[in-house]
Amino acid sequence: MKPVIFTLTSARSGTVFLRELFRRHLPDWDTRHETFFDRGNPTMLGPAVYDAYAGRLDRLRALLARKRAYIQRLPGRGYLESSHAFLKSAYRVALEIFPDLRLIHLVRDPLLTSKSEARREAWRRRLRAPLHYYRGDDGQRHFYWALTRNEEIFRRAARPGFSLFQLYLLQWIEIENRALAFLEQPSLHERCFTLRVPGELNDPARLRTMFEFFGTSPRLPLRLAGRKNRSFGARTVITPEDERATAEVFQSVPGEYLEIFRREPYRSQPWSARLRPPARLAVTAGP
Repeated sequence: MKPVIFTLTSARSGTVFLRELFRRHLPDWDTRHETFFDRGNPTMLGPAVYDAYAGRLDRLRALLARKRAYIQRLPGRGYLESSHAFLKSAYRVALEIFPDLRLIHLVRDPLLTSKSEARREAWRRRLRAPLHYYRGDDGQRHFYWALTRNEEIFRRAARPGFSLFQLYLLQWIEIENRALAFLEQPSLHERCFTLRVPGELNDPARLRTMFEFFGTSPRLPLRLAGRKNRSFGARTVITPEDERATAEVFQSVPGEYLEIFRREPYRSQPWSARLRPPARLAVTAGP
């Protein structure tokens, strides 16, 4: 079967730009991002996320079997799906359907990622955008692009009054724990390429290494211009209030969720000190 690559990542971590890189430099591959409007290629977001939370693995197997059949019909020599959906749902059964799958792990500063995600969801709430929510078996409306917030980390760490930004920080921690747990399975480390965002996603030498890692011959020279899914009308800037909100989150998270951040690809990042136990941010008093 042709090579199939999925991404281990949260949203707002360079996934659209990653697809653009593959589309520009490997024109004989089929590349997809979020597959809502891709007929025959089911999305791994929305109800699939609830299925993963609820343990309905047969539904996930059926969904991925349809995706595999779709990929096999495509003419390209390989397939990349760059969305952040994999660790929200498909990871639970993916190796059963795609035993030879390959992976790209995109890692971005969690504060920037979470603030950008929170802004996106808040914008959709204000617009009362249709079709952006679905109703789960718990009777609640859930955002298509997020975890259900019924997962264990939310039950153990979320506090009344947590903001969307704080809930997305919890989601980021959960997603990265899933990423490293998934990679512990035999041979997966050898099939995963890590990119630290934004630096390595904009480094031609590192990108050439990535293409070589997957045994591909990209069209040269590498061109880094392309679509970047920027936040609407504003740069993502972390404020002192965001730092205080972050401190509240990391003081509430059980320590076992933070153990992974003693390891790479996080430990050497300038933002990672706030994640590693016992060195947590202290909550500072407001003005």
